[in-house]
Amino acid sequence: MNIEQIKKKLKTSEYDFLREDKNLGDNIILLTLGGSHAYGTNNENSDLDVRGCALNSKMQILTNENFEQFVNEVTDTTIYSFNKLISLLSNCNPNTIELLGNKPDHYLYVSEIGKELIDNSHLFLSKRAAYSFGGYATAQLRRLENKAVRLVNQEQRERHILNSIMNAFHTFPEKYFCFEEDSIKLYIDKSEQEEYDTEIFIDVNLHHYPLRDYKSMWSEMNNVVKDYSKIGKRNKNAIEHNKLGKHMMHLIRLYMMCLDILEYEKIVTYREKEHELLMDIRNGKFLNEDRQPIPEFYEMVDDYEKKLEYAKNNTNLPDNPDNKRINEFVASVNERVVKGEV
Repeated sequence: MNIEQIKKKLKTSEYDFLREDKNLGDNIILLTLGGSHAYGTNNENSDLDVRGCALNSKMQILTNENFEQFVNEVTDTTIYSFNKLISLLSNCNPNTIELLGNKPDHYLYVSEIGKELIDNSHLFLSKRAAYSFGGYATAQLRRLENKAVRLVNQEQRERHILNSIMNAFHTFPEKYFCFEEDSIKLYIDKSEQEEYDTEIFIDVNLHHYPLRDYKSMWSEMNNVVKDYSKIGKRNKNAIEHNKLGKHMMHLIRLYMMCLDILEYEKIVTYREKEHELLMDIRNGKFLNEDRQPIPEFYEMVDDYEKKLEYAKNNTNLPDNPDNKRINEFVASVNERVVKGEV
């Protein structure tokens, strides 16, 4: 489906909500592509994702009436309110910052204020990108491991779970009261339970340790185990329809976008230069015969993590976005709305 076909589709009754919903209609300042079409990694089976922004109305601005976003799940359309989008952009939220870096012909509609928003995209760039994109990448890696682990036997599955717990465990010294390195030991051993061949065990030797910190650490580890226990329809479908490669691709894409922001202070959503690599990942080139990610893929992830750490420490971007100029822009837009000038 090309851009003209997509624009024509948006005029059909299926998308009447764009014109009829009280928060959308003339309030819309930006409509663009999202998902695989936006990244250039779509194939013949890819769904159409539409993303956009709508101005808050005069009454919403003056009375603080709440409108944050409109979602139509049938068409996979999400339209953010202007004020909500600004908040997300200021935190360099990956799902929204990408809306300001699309290919020019991927913008399905842009008003004058929408153009102002895109032109001011540099105001939202800061070192926060390293943490927001890094957090999304970590979550994507967790989902990837969670989906991959369902394809292996119980013993291998237990090893996957322990690796994920250890990833969380390595952050504990930064977040919780200090403890000796050997005070908490996690390991795999033979199980006495019928349904397990092996299982994860823990040895704890803590004295005079804050209960709340221990509770939080335990909760983090417990959440990892619970995540792996939830099979769920979506995870089943991801395996049955060979979508593991897609999750792997999006993980690498997140690193690529973040590096562009930190190194070149640019938002590049459409990955033209890396298209071949990303499609190779999506199409299973980095999966073995058991549909498990091969070591070379995890080596690639490690390499990108190192690049991201270096870029974070050497970027010229400020620690935080230019909040003064962002607020001036928001005030200017909302003032025009209240005065009826837009």
